[in-house]
Amino acid sequence: MNPVPATGDVVVDVRDLHKSFGPLEVLMGIDLTIRRGEVVCVIGPSGSGKSTLLRCVNLLEQPTSGTIRIGANEVTDPDVDIDKVRTHVGMVFQQFNLFPHLTVLGNCTIAQRKVLKRSAEESERVARANLERVGLADKVDAYPAQLSGGQQQRVAIARSLSMDPDLMLFDEPTSALDPELVGDVLTVMRRLAEEGMTMMVVTHEMAFAREVADRVLFMDGGVIVEEGPPEQVIGEPRQRRTRDFLQRVLDPTHTDVSGSR
Repeated sequence: MNPVPATGDVVVDVRDLHKSFGPLEVLMGIDLTIRRGEVVCVIGPSGSGKSTLLRCVNLLEQPTSGTIRIGANEVTDPDVDIDKVRTHVGMVFQQFNLFPHLTVLGNCTIAQRKVLKRSAEESERVARANLERVGLADKVDAYPAQLSGGQQQRVAIARSLSMDPDLMLFDEPTSALDPELVGDVLTVMRRLAEEGMTMMVVTHEMAFAREVADRVLFMDGGVIVEEGPPEQVIGEPRQRRTRDFLQRVLDPTHTDVSGSR
């Protein structure tokens, strides 16, 4: 494993994380540290535990054992106020999860008013600023059904940003999009990285991971197989499992004669 960068406060610290669904063990002792301003991309085959790890970080999935800290808070402590911790963590899902009966502006203000107790005026000001950041300032009065998938995903990002998060979690945010709509969402994410947002991104977009990530984690079989800068993990992987996966992803015509999944 590559050493964690020595600079920046620790935003996420995961120790010996295990997660089982009945007899199926999905995570098998994950250790992970993410520091402020880092972009960490998690790659790997379907069923490797990537999304489960992400969902455990903000307790959308309850870990079987192990500890997770976000900032000063141990979110695996039964006494922690997880709703309060979540106000500092933005989450962007594969599906957009927008309220269909609310306008774009309404989707980006409702949590600010109800959770952060901001005034309607302040909530609108923050929402409009973040919609500007994602290139949708002209869509404030539109409803989700009037938007493309890529636009809906950018609204979801603006909604998360409007909560002023310390950490953004992205769970394959482009996987539900038509290919021609992916670029606009990735452009927004690149811009967030350039602004110094701390990000953990589960993705199958290898070009994005290579360009934007400070570190790449390759997961398979519920463990982190390989970890390091993208030029090493994607460019010159050391582990055979990583090499086989990347060969399949980057060259779809490749046949894995070993029979491994």
